[in-house]
Amino acid sequence: MMQYKDTICAIATAAGNGAIAVIRISGSDSYGIVDKIFFSKSGKKLNALKANTIYFGEIKSEGKVLDEVLVSLFRAPHSYTSEDSIEISCHGSVFIQQQILQLLVKLGARLATAGEFTMRAFLAGKMDLSQAEAVADLIASQTQAEHSLAIQQMKGGITTEIQRLRDLLLNFISLIELELDFSEEDVEFADRNALSDLIVRAEKYLKTLIDSFAQGNAIKKGIQVAIIGKPNVGKSTLLNALLNEERAIVSEIPGTTRDTLEDTMIIKGLTFRFIDTAGIRHTTDVIENLGIERTHQSIAKADIVILVSEPNAPGFELMMQISDILNLNKKLIVAFNKIDVQSSHLIDTVFENDYKTVYISAKNRKNIEDLQNALLDFSDYNNLNSKDIIISNLRHFDALQNALQAIERVREGLETHISSDFLAQDIRQALHYFGLITGQITTDEILGNIFSKFCIGK
Repeated sequence: MMQYKDTICAIATAAGNGAIAVIRISGSDSYGIVDKIFFSKSGKKLNALKANTIYFGEIKSEGKVLDEVLVSLFRAPHSYTSEDSIEISCHGSVFIQQQILQLLVKLGARLATAGEFTMRAFLAGKMDLSQAEAVADLIASQTQAEHSLAIQQMKGGITTEIQRLRDLLLNFISLIELELDFSEEDVEFADRNALSDLIVRAEKYLKTLIDSFAQGNAIKKGIQVAIIGKPNVGKSTLLNALLNEERAIVSEIPGTTRDTLEDTMIIKGLTFRFIDTAGIRHTTDVIENLGIERTHQSIAKADIVILVSEPNAPGFELMMQISDILNLNKKLIVAFNKIDVQSSHLIDTVFENDYKTVYISAKNRKNIEDLQNALLDFSDYNNLNSKDIIISNLRHFDALQNALQAIERVREGLETHISSDFLAQDIRQALHYFGLITGQITTDEILGNIFSKFCIGK
């Protein structure tokens, strides 16, 4: 494992000039090292000052004042890392930051690696691994939805129930393994009916978590929205209206858009990734056909499809388009455009309950809010209960899938009355994958991969 007994330091604030900057120091020598460069106004040494307090003083190098700073003191185990820790708040000059950092390194500290402060918190038992990963998600969050997911995870959203299931399974496997010790007596210590009930409950819970990943991943990475339709129905104009800028080239010439054009925007706390596509039609133009092929690829990857049509479009042709998209199990919004120049009428089809319909003028930005509301309705985020657990971490998703497979084998084994040793093997597999989520089972490689994605200083 990474060496974590020495003293580390790093700039915790964003790079560049600013009003202030914060430099973090953590480790057993934190107080001794900082004492050599910090001079409080009271003249007292850091060890004589109270913990969990802030003191004003000067940072000096070879007798010269480098900066006036505030120093925050934390004593083990009451700190983020569970070690003696200090945070120096200095002026935000890059020169000052680097000078203080160099002084700390010269006096015995070393520069922290990415995520090392949080890694030390994990290794000290201040948080489990899923909570540590949520710290990185919280820092990276750019929308209300991402923020809410990260906060929920930091509070132990997924691990509370996972740990409860793990504890119950541990109890059963202990009893099953006790049976193996008395195999000649042919006795059962583990109640098979109680184990069966637990396995059914675990299956249901794991499937719910696994099913939530599609939504969690969409919230984290952005909800993919493909804007499709025939040439000249106003797809690019609609993209510009949604983004409120002239992002796409608009022309009356059919086939202007020959490739996919992508951009993002946040609507009421959710990120949407809009993809403007080439108009779908039969053409002999090789380049345009390549664009149309990419349109179909965009539809396949999309979470939501906006089919742009004109109000007077042929009903049968439109129904066929709607049917094709719904057959792909896509959430569909039919946007009838150009209502400012064409009379609008409702299109009644057998699919009317399976998609949403809006009437807009992309050119005049009329009823664009109706389209945005339809997108939000399809996201389902606003319908979520605040207590719902949503998986957004791919590592957790993979571990849950493997745990579910092991749990299903346990259920099948109970139904077919397989021997205790095979039951125990499958239960151990489930426990292993539960442990990978919480960090009770881990390796240097896993930790290195997770914490390398953190920023320096966290």
